[in-house]
Amino acid sequence: MEGGGGGGGESSERSPSGNGTRLRVRPDPFLVVCRGFSVVTALTAILCIVVNVLSAIRSFEDGSDIFNGIFRCYAVLIAIFVAVAETEWEYVTKFWKVLEYWVGRGMLQIFVAVMTRAFPDYTGANDALILLQNIASYMLLACGVLYVISGILCMGFLKRSRQQKEISRDQAIKDLEELERRREELEHLLVEERA
Repeated sequence: MEGGGGGGGESSERSPSGNGTRLRVRPDPFLVVCRGFSVVTALTAILCIVVNVLSAIRSFEDGSDIFNGIFRCYAVLIAIFVAVAETEWEYVTKFWKVLEYWVGRGMLQIFVAVMTRAFPDYTGANDALILLQNIASYMLLACGVLYVISGILCMGFLKRSRQQKEISRDQAIKDLEELERRREELEHLLVEERA
């Protein structure tokens, strides 16, 4: 480890006491990109939630299209599920294993995008809402397509393996720091005992 030959984004530098090493770990760029994409997808799902809530309210207020309002309520529920799935909360992925795989997650996002885009009101009564629907649905559609393509290319598997490696490396660093602390304590006790 002292030679820095691990190649895993680790670099070592001397601690101020001069007798040990302190590891500084740079984050994995692939995982950083994945986390950024996950945030963008979650924000887009939240935008779909807002658009569908506004559309549902409008449908129920008019009373003319109850079916559209009910459809929008289902879109809101599924979009909430998409946003929660992007957090990769262990409780959710434990019960819905398909969301652990990027192809399944992408297909769910595409479904929400299609639901958001369905039944637009082209009467011209609220052009801003239609524009917002189009933006939200096409953004989530793009995220879903990227997830499906990345899933086919096994990027999800690569991400999970790198996350496990990062967790193992973090645990090894914590263990190494604990051993270093214990060694310094024992050396200090040994020096006191000799004196």
